[in-house]
Amino acid sequence: MNDKKGSIESLIPILADAAGKGIRKIILSSPLNGQALPSKINIEPHAGRQGRFFQFALYAGAKVTHKNVSPEAMPREITDWLIRGFRQCDIQTLDENLLVLANRSHYTLRRKKRPQAERQSSEAPPHNRPKQYILQEGQARPWLIRLGLMTKEGHVAAPMQKKFRQINRYLEMVADVAEALPTEPTIVDFGCGKSYLTFALYDYLESKGYAPRIIGLDLKEDVIAMCAGLAREMGFTRLSFQVGDVGSLAAEETLERKPDMVVTLHACDTATDYALYHAVRWGSKVILSVPCCQHELFAQVGNESLWPLLKHGILKERFSALLTDGLRAALLEMYGYKCQVMEFIDSEHTAKNILIRAVKTDTAKNTAEAEIRLQKALDDNHVIPTLYRLLTNDDTL
Repeated sequence: MNDKKGSIESLIPILADAAGKGIRKIILSSPLNGQALPSKINIEPHAGRQGRFFQFALYAGAKVTHKNVSPEAMPREITDWLIRGFRQCDIQTLDENLLVLANRSHYTLRRKKRPQAERQSSEAPPHNRPKQYILQEGQARPWLIRLGLMTKEGHVAAPMQKKFRQINRYLEMVADVAEALPTEPTIVDFGCGKSYLTFALYDYLESKGYAPRIIGLDLKEDVIAMCAGLAREMGFTRLSFQVGDVGSLAAEETLERKPDMVVTLHACDTATDYALYHAVRWGSKVILSVPCCQHELFAQVGNESLWPLLKHGILKERFSALLTDGLRAALLEMYGYKCQVMEFIDSEHTAKNILIRAVKTDTAKNTAEAEIRLQKALDDNHVIPTLYRLLTNDDTL
């Protein structure tokens, strides 16, 4: 196809037409010397709560600033930058590439079809595809509204986007192991806090045909009172809350049946070990644990071969935390669980992002060989974790 030429103003309908066909990316580059312009501008389509928009990323040295522009205003915004002195504009649509060469008042346009292998028909750019969450934005849930995560229209409040993603990530992990649960599971959620995840778990399991009996435990009386009131308000009759911890619940032995699932999220230091111990003692079919503040082994660990790590406090702290969780997973496997150690939420949101997911199997791995390997790891690092002491001192296991 021959090059097309025209005035900068006549470029506006061409840009509008490209937007209608699906733009993947636009790059403005080659600014005129001596002009107060960014070195380049990257433009990409996005979809947000208020609808679709184009985000302009303006690069000036090490600084990047952003500007959101509506699809209707995008063609004018680009032509204004060309008039100000950008000499090149690369436009990538779903099925072709357009190159605009400009001199402030006029342009030359070259079109080139993208290779078939690169085309994605009418598919949206990968970053612009809505993620298929279990909980979908736009589908309001009364409990999400009451907890302040959603508006009545189903929009997720901006400050709660990270929490919304965390809840969905949690439900994805539950969905993968739900088949291990009976149809009427008893579940203990230790350290439930404001119970975003507790309510999500109850709602999700009910939606899948389960009749869960969930007990949320926390030491804060005001938090428990708030959660209990909300459960009543929502009509979640099999969701209850108690002041206490796993230890107090186990000591009372007031449960009608032993928990089929134990959840312990961000239980501090050895509190996680006690929760895991009781889960093993109960024979719980599923364990979900996000450990926090693994301080115990920091004061114990000593391994001459690892001195480059252990001589630096920050490295020793991280190593001790990883060793703690690795040993926890190994112990659970020895007592008949299949374990996965997974990323719970992106590390940019929280450093405490490791989740131990354990599912009870029919065959225990508490073999002589496994015991020897575990004992060697303990001896080499000069550690005795709380979970190890609890499990090995319990003659009933």
